Amino acid sequence: MPIQDQVSPLRRVYVRPPVADDAGSWDRYGWHAAPDPSAAAEEHEALRGILEAAGAEVLTGVTRVAGDPDAIYAYDPVLMTDAGAIYLRPGKEGRRAEPDALATDLTAAGVPEAGRLSEPATAEGGDMFWLDASTLLVGRGYRTNDAGIAALRALLSPTGAEVVAFDLPYLNGPDECLHLMSFISPLDRDLAVVYLPLMPVRMVELLRARGVGFVEVPEQEFATMGPNVLALAPRVALALEGNPETRRRMEAAGVEVRTYAGSEISRKGDGGPTCLTKPLVRG
Repeated sequence: MPIQDQVSPLRRVYVRPPVADDAGSWDRYGWHAAPDPSAAAEEHEALRGILEAAGAEVLTGVTRVAGDPDAIYAYDPVLMTDAGAIYLRPGKEGRRAEPDALATDLTAAGVPEAGRLSEPATAEGGDMFWLDASTLLVGRGYRTNDAGIAALRALLSPTGAEVVAFDLPYLNGPDECLHLMSFISPLDRDLAVVYLPLMPVRMVELLRARGVGFVEVPEQEFATMGPNVLALAPRVALALEGNPETRRRMEAAGVEVRTYAGSEISRKGDGGPTCLTKPLVRG
């Protein structure tokens, strides 16, 4: 089950549809506005259709996390490895029930468990991605702490995978979510879309040393999730509608860009296509 890879063709992906009853908690979870349940359901159905059209088997989660609108952001509660799922412990307290819900769904779908994080460790999937099959990049911020990074190293070291950690910038502080993947998404093994002003210097140096080129997101499209892009295959990207300059720059770099409407499921909750999906199999 190869998955220590962010860019190979997407073969199987897990998603969690929005639940109308959870929309009432939007303000407690830091959403910008209340999502319209009907419109959100339509947007998510269309997103699943795009993923299927790209050749992926779409596994739709059914285990509820009552009162948690963030539960649609399936990327955060779990790290996928070739050995199976490592269930994380979100730094956002309201999301702490999500790993168990995902474990129920993924176990039923035949995904083995490769480990779990426990207190005091915290880690969220948005703070990590596979640079290659043996290198996991992790952001240390308000959602992923030192104990979480140490736990990931302990779980992955027997496999030979290296965890490389970077401090994340403060930006607007702990009340707003800044994940590592808020400012970088891989597009191919040698290309990533980035918001360069927020990137740790050591990360920039590492990526350039590995021959990774950058498609730079302009300042005006950072807040609208310009850097949040899902690779459906090498140089085939799924992006949130809008951000025309970022799209133009990706296309100029040879990337085919497909878009989805996400005014309800993405813009109101600050979760783009990477957040809404958990790839399970690539290759």
